[in-house]
This record gives sequence, structure tokens and C-alpha cells, in this order.
Amino acid sequence: MNSDWLKQELDGLADSIRQLAEQADVLQRIAELCTESLRNGGKVMFCGNGGSAADSQHLAAEFVGRYKLERPAMNSVALTVDTSILTAIGNDYGYDDVFRRQVEGIGRAGDVLVGLSTSGNSRNVLLAFEEARKMGITTVAFTGCGGGKMKEQADIALPVPAGVTNHIQELHITSGHLICELVEKALHG
Repeated sequence: MNSDWLKQELDGLADSIRQLAEQADVLQRIAELCTESLRNGGKVMFCGNGGSAADSQHLAAEFVGRYKLERPAMNSVALTVDTSILTAIGNDYGYDDVFRRQVEGIGRAGDVLVGLSTSGNSRNVLLAFEEARKMGITTVAFTGCGGGKMKEQADIALPVPAGVTNHIQELHITSGHLICELVEKALHG
């Protein structure tokens, strides 16, 4: 590894971020959906696997804690954090149902479910989307450039302009931060 490689990697990420700007209207719409849900007493739920699970927790923390503004907590939860729930559902029903059962239990019409998946094909997220749709919960897909099955199933999709896992995840966090800031400003600015 050398500085030329590092520069190439950083230039590639910078190019992806510039391309993400082309989806500013999608980011704005997602923020509007989250704002509407929170304003009406709903919540924003996040789910994903592996690094996307960590990103789910990160983004839920930005909503509940604070992002940039000193303001009241915003109702948000990551469906990736309760090991007792995850292992009970995984053991009793199978790993594909770990998010679906939680949506069924705590989701309400008017909520927003944000599913993160670099491939866009995570079966447990897709099943959570199916359950959410039945319940009147808006679904948002954060995916990689192809979008996968989640792009077709979600109410709104953000297929970020990257094709490798690390850059997809970096763009998901960037997008989540931007959305959080828009929601903060709309509700508490």
C-alpha cells in the first residue's frame, strides 16, 4: 500500500459522493417521510446485517441522541440491538424472521422502516418490508448501485452510486446523516 493507492481510493469515494448529489431529491423525500412520521407520533426503524446493522444502530442513535441541534429525542430504534430478541426469533422461527417479527410487534401504521443492504437482497430485510407494507408502514431501501430486490419492493429506494461494500456503507452513513439533519431542522430548527 502506498500513497498513490490511498489517493485513488479517496478519489473514488469523492466521485461517488459527487454522484450521490444527483439523488438529492430522493434524500429530501426520505427526510420528508421521516419528518411526517415523527410529527404524527410515529417512529423511524432501521435494520440491516453486519456493517449495515452497525449503520442502523449509528443512525438510530443520531435520531434519539442528537445530530447537530440540541433538541428533544426523536423516536427511532435499530432492530439490530436486542440480542435476546434476535436469538429467540432466530432460534424459534429462523434468521429470516428476525426483523419481520420485530416490525410486527412494535411497528405501527405511519412509521418508517429503513432497510440497509449493500446487495439489496437481504432476505430478512425483504421479509420485514413485506410485513411493513401489510401494516401501513413506509419502507425505505438503502442499497448499492443495482438496488437488488429491495429497490423493487420499497416505497422509496436510494441505490447509492457505488458497487463495493465499503463505499456503499460510507454512502449510506453520509445519506443517513444528511437525512437526520434535514429532519432535525424541519422539526426543531
